[in-house]
Amino acid sequence: MPPLVDPGPPPLPAGRAARFARHLTLPGVGEQGQRRIAAARVLVIGAGGLGAPILQYLVAAGVGRITVIDDDRVERSNLQRQVLHGEADLGRPKAESVRDAAARLDPDVDVTAVVGRLHPGNALELFAAHDLVLDGSDNFATRYLVNDAAELTGTPVVWGGIHRFSGQLSVFLPGRGPMLRDLFPDVPDADAIESCAVGGVFGALCGVVGSAMAVEALKLICGIGEPLVGRLARYDALAAGWDELRFAADPDRPAVMSLEEIAVLCEVPMGRPDDISADEVVARLGGSGLTVIDVRTDAERAASAIPGSAHVPLPEILDRGWPAVSAALGDTGGDIVLVCQAGLRSARAIDALAASAPADAALRNLAGGMEAWAAASQGR
Repeated sequence: MPPLVDPGPPPLPAGRAARFARHLTLPGVGEQGQRRIAAARVLVIGAGGLGAPILQYLVAAGVGRITVIDDDRVERSNLQRQVLHGEADLGRPKAESVRDAAARLDPDVDVTAVVGRLHPGNALELFAAHDLVLDGSDNFATRYLVNDAAELTGTPVVWGGIHRFSGQLSVFLPGRGPMLRDLFPDVPDADAIESCAVGGVFGALCGVVGSAMAVEALKLICGIGEPLVGRLARYDALAAGWDELRFAADPDRPAVMSLEEIAVLCEVPMGRPDDISADEVVARLGGSGLTVIDVRTDAERAASAIPGSAHVPLPEILDRGWPAVSAALGDTGGDIVLVCQAGLRSARAIDALAASAPADAALRNLAGGMEAWAAASQGR
């Protein structure tokens, strides 16, 4: 496969040549390959578990320009695996934290931090401005947005994912190989796989998969080796083994023509009339006039729960309606706040209760769910 990036002007400055001396002696890389790396423009989506090792090795390799986009902030639970962040970065935007860490690794690499989410309004412009995209995102909507934006702009993608003790990665070359939609045609439900907060993730696994993604990126830039096109590499940390699944483009799959379909999944909910903010719940918790009902699974509650909350799983509410909730109510009266991980299942529970709840039942949905609760309670 031809190199993805044209080499920058020769020769390498003396200081840079010394820094990358171990690349300069590699067959297929050499000075010209190092100049290709220095001329590359790379977009990294996510500054977390995968983004950290990706950025470490791309910066160390001398990639000339890197843009990292992430809308999250550093939390203490991130530090077990997101190795570019430290205690001093708690509360900071992750994109800015890794930008500063990259500057400490190599101040000559130009790293731009975008504090925000990849969405249909900015994806095409960002993709068109870069030679290559590395997708370290942690949700299905973003992964399929990456696929569709890549198809529309022709931008290659190195894609990876992790869960508990396993990881996987592949390379998608629009027009030259199968894409994510050929491998996984249907977009899964948002909660089809447990989040890291619920299911957990083996910290060092991020380094294995993220480093492998950086390897694939550098191979593409230099035009060396055999990239993972049409191949899904899977790693089992407990068995210490890799295996590989081969896949091909689906000739019957409709071509991506726009971002309209994926825009529906990426849309941020605008809020509901019955929403209550996490800040208000934190302030009122423990007083009268507030009851919290958690509709998540047992495993999710075992990981974290709002103190004093009652547990009524969503399936029970869908099956029994108001009697399932009324049995869990105390004598506090007032607002009945339903909560899940992100605010979607609790909203569904409220909608299901509408037909059977008393007319005076004040059902409220915790906007943002436990994720918002964690952020609000951490700040107090």
